Amino acid sequence: MSAAGHAAAAAPAEPALRTAASAALLGAAGVAAVALPALVALRLPPDTTFFHQAAALGLWGLFVAAAAATRQATPGAAHWRACAPLLAVCAGVGGFALAGWVGGTLPRGLALVPLAVLAAAAVVTLTAAAAAPAARRAVALGLVVAAVASALVALLQVCAPGWTAGGWIAATTLPGRAVGNLQQPNHLATLLLCGAAALVALLAPARLGRAGWLGVALLWGLLIVALQLSGSRTGALGLGLLALWGLVDGRLRRGARALLLAAPLLYALAWAVAGLGLGVGAAARAPQADPSSSRLAIWADSLALIAAQPWTGVGYGQFNFAWTLSVLPQRPPAFFDHAHNLPLHWAVEFGLPAAALLLALLLWAALRAAQRAWACPDAADAADAVLRRALLVVLAVYGLHSLLEYPLWYAHLLLPLAWAWGACLAPAQPPAASPAAGRPPAHAALTLAGAALALGALAASVDYLRVAHIHTPPPQAAPLAQRLAAGQASVLYAHHADYAVATTAARPAQALPEIGRAARHLLDARLLWAWAQAEAEAGDHDRARHLAARLREFRRPDAQRHFAVCDTPDAAAQAFACQPPDPAAPALGWRDFAR
Repeated sequence: MSAAGHAAAAAPAEPALRTAASAALLGAAGVAAVALPALVALRLPPDTTFFHQAAALGLWGLFVAAAAATRQATPGAAHWRACAPLLAVCAGVGGFALAGWVGGTLPRGLALVPLAVLAAAAVVTLTAAAAAPAARRAVALGLVVAAVASALVALLQVCAPGWTAGGWIAATTLPGRAVGNLQQPNHLATLLLCGAAALVALLAPARLGRAGWLGVALLWGLLIVALQLSGSRTGALGLGLLALWGLVDGRLRRGARALLLAAPLLYALAWAVAGLGLGVGAAARAPQADPSSSRLAIWADSLALIAAQPWTGVGYGQFNFAWTLSVLPQRPPAFFDHAHNLPLHWAVEFGLPAAALLLALLLWAALRAAQRAWACPDAADAADAVLRRALLVVLAVYGLHSLLEYPLWYAHLLLPLAWAWGACLAPAQPPAASPAAGRPPAHAALTLAGAALALGALAASVDYLRVAHIHTPPPQAAPLAQRLAAGQASVLYAHHADYAVATTAARPAQALPEIGRAARHLLDARLLWAWAQAEAEAGDHDRARHLAARLREFRRPDAQRHFAVCDTPDAAAQAFACQPPDPAAPALGWRDFAR
């Protein structure tokens, strides 16, 4: 027997799916986990991404349980070791969230929800590392389905906006640009790029004729056109990652490499066609004022916050609070709750030493994933080897996006990344299936973890409706006061009800506790002004003037109306918002308001 034959004989066999029904269960669960959260169109304020995230947690939980039930994921010691850096990152960030709640002033829901999402990411990562190729193919198919369906939604949003008035397809909020049902062009672009990489991987084992390749080319063109319609510059940069894959991976088939290398050219062609008077997608964005100035400004402000507290940071989830209440005269007019750059954000919230440690763990995990995915031998399973390299491209797409935005703060974007990363970290050969009768403990543990995620998502949805009914009351709804009280009783989302109480109170001073809790989630113009009024009514004019001065720094039309009285000298003398800080009083900082 040849050396290759000995290697093949020694390699453990892939766990077999026992029946067609189990194969269908696994495939359906994988497609649903990736695709359905991206296609949800239901949006109920105050959190317009809630149902995307709840669907992701629940459906990924069901997929984890399905992978365990069909024996397609059996984590062992090797998988725990492979995922150790990522699991350590999840534990570290979760530790900061827990400390902010138990030892700080972070409201309960603002800690428990991230802890649940981080736990889900850890479970999905470990499951992916231990998964058999059948499970990886199910997720890849889900990425393709999500991308193609979102591309069709993008076409309708731009070319037939009248068809998007129903409840299944969201209308675009940016005229001339596609946002998908995710309602965010950069999120749509990342989904399209990941779907394109998965499409190439799924084509690896196929023997396509001329008609088949024509169909694939049409799908590829649809994805590229939808990317152009999004107008996402992050997406345009991501096309370079697809082309780079095609350039350096000599193991790809000629047709697959041609698709990857042609992607930037197709995008340029779509941009040129759209620019011929159509004014859609990137062509619609070109004449606009450069919105990157706000991103550059928030990066500069982030560096200032880091310089002010370099060692311990401002605390988990407190970027918006510290940034809004710090003296930053050149701040951008938008209210930001994130630094729009993962390393900067961690440095602001956790301090430089902790951020450096977390980033080092991420880099270690990324390098290990790249080495394992790229070195995966085609001799074992050529199709799975290509798929793992495609998932490595998915990691790169997310990495680029995380340097310019914060996709990892959304469960429906984080969990596909967790899967891709875990799959890239997996050993080259899956472990042999246990011959023992019954379900091994690892299978039972994954089943329980998946069921817990699904049940938790359902419970969170019921809890969220308490605060959603404040803004969107159902038929025969209770009076507003009762709905506010019910919202404040929410286990996870009471801070949204606190915001509603704080911004509608007849006497803001009576809502100071609600203002303090709501401010930990997001300080915007309405809440900042309510807080300033409350402090003035309570007699603390120094604090009121500081809050008013911060609001004035934003230079927003909806905020400047509060300062119109300052143009009248007599009235200005009486209005706290028009008075400068007392030079004899000690200067206030954001920590003076962290009570």
